[in-house]
Amino acid sequence: MEKIPVGILGATGTVGQKFLVLLENHPFFAVTELVASPRSAGKPYAQVCAWKQSTPIPERIARLVVKSTEEKLRSPVLLSSLDSSVAGPVEEAYANRGHCIISNSTSHRMDADVPIIIPEINHQHLEIIKSQRYSGAIVTNANCSTMFLSMALAPIYREFGIEAVQVTTLQAISGAGYPGVPSLDILGNVIPFIGGEEQKMETETQKILGTLEANRIVEASIKISAQCNRVPVYDGHMETVSLKLKSRASVEEVRQVMRDFKGLPQELRLPSAPERPLVLFDEEDRPQPARDVWLNRGMSTLVGRVRECSVLDIKMVILGHNTIRGAAGAAILNAETMLSKGLIEGPKPEHMELVLESRGD
Repeated sequence: MEKIPVGILGATGTVGQKFLVLLENHPFFAVTELVASPRSAGKPYAQVCAWKQSTPIPERIARLVVKSTEEKLRSPVLLSSLDSSVAGPVEEAYANRGHCIISNSTSHRMDADVPIIIPEINHQHLEIIKSQRYSGAIVTNANCSTMFLSMALAPIYREFGIEAVQVTTLQAISGAGYPGVPSLDILGNVIPFIGGEEQKMETETQKILGTLEANRIVEASIKISAQCNRVPVYDGHMETVSLKLKSRASVEEVRQVMRDFKGLPQELRLPSAPERPLVLFDEEDRPQPARDVWLNRGMSTLVGRVRECSVLDIKMVILGHNTIRGAAGAAILNAETMLSKGLIEGPKPEHMELVLESRGD
């Protein structure tokens, strides 16, 4: 099938580089345009990018000339990893020109007409983009820590209801981008503050778990208290979580609904979708970032130590790969989902058509 052209906004940054690694040889999408700051524009990508990935820059990508955010683009789909300080107006400008923006930036996440999509949970929220004010569209990913919390909560919330959540994060340094946190600040240390992170977890989760009613998203009524810490781990955000449920449930009942959890990406066998979006561990000392974060290509949310809480009802440990499922991989999975639902123009594989037809989508 003919591949859909994709542009990368913020192509030289950490998440921009991850986009390029994950999209190399993708069955649906091909990177055709790279966009970065004015100081990089007009130069070959390899010349302006401080490449920090474990594989070399793809030769075709290395030769592409970087464009500025002021230039017109041909790619209908733009994956954005722009810094939030510039992302808002740039993404709006491209959406007004008819492009479909799938963004990692926080700039538009809480806009009333912009969904925060985790397709296993709330792909139905994509319907709201049909009434956006743009000739194109803007869709956002969750904040990386919000992503893993929401994935773990979703099946529990649907089955038993959740009244309150207490979450403490231990977030990897790669979440701060490159060069990240100064070594003298983070080595042998924990920094108990990440700007804006706690508010994002407390508000975005409610929007993601909410319902679409009369073309607006009604947020879930869950009280969430978050405390966020930066720790000297390279990749992988860990979260310790306690929940107060609305309906009584045993530990095994909670574990079972998490084991059974799957969504549209798994039904459609989308290329970036993990077969198991939630992976539960039985070992008392797992999951661990050094040993588990790359499980299922970094696209699964990993859960361990599900047990009774002496203050609330249930407590657990959650882990996810912050730059893969928490960023670049999430945006690509959203693009695949939008293609499957006809929100991005392009041919769909036959098996997708059959599944969607049987669902009535």
